[in-house]
Amino acid sequence: LGAAVPVLPFPARARPTEAPARAVAMRHLHTGEKIELVYAHGDRYVPEALSTLDHFLRDHYCGEVGRIDPRLHDLLYAVRQVLGTDRPFEVISGFRAPRTNAHLKATRGGGVASRSLHMDGMAIDVRLEGVPLADLRDAALSLRAGGVGFYPGERFVHLDTGRVRRW
Repeated sequence: LGAAVPVLPFPARARPTEAPARAVAMRHLHTGEKIELVYAHGDRYVPEALSTLDHFLRDHYCGEVGRIDPRLHDLLYAVRQVLGTDRPFEVISGFRAPRTNAHLKATRGGGVASRSLHMDGMAIDVRLEGVPLADLRDAALSLRAGGVGFYPGERFVHLDTGRVRRW
């Protein structure tokens, strides 16, 4: 393995438990791919794992790979800790290329932000099998670590590492 890089600052309330290793598990609903890996050891991210996650969360429309904010993985890890589950997240959308975002905004009749944090690798739309969406939303809100959007009709929760807000 290559050299580990320092972990980015994470709000104290949302800091994952001081486990020696932090892992994420996901299944991408559009690509059918599954992933489970350790992305950090203690206070260090694993560069190879972050690159693998960047590719996994690529824009599934055009294949463009973006750089995912490592704090997004910390947020997913913390949400699973709050919920007490090891179930994999079901990913609806991770990174979104600007052209994909523009297309979705033009064709979806709203609901897609012009400056979406998906384009910055700072947002993900997910659900957890067997976990009510409202529980997932509430767990994320309790962390106060970024934005939380609740979309029960579309069956997902939007999580991001931007400023703390909800909709």
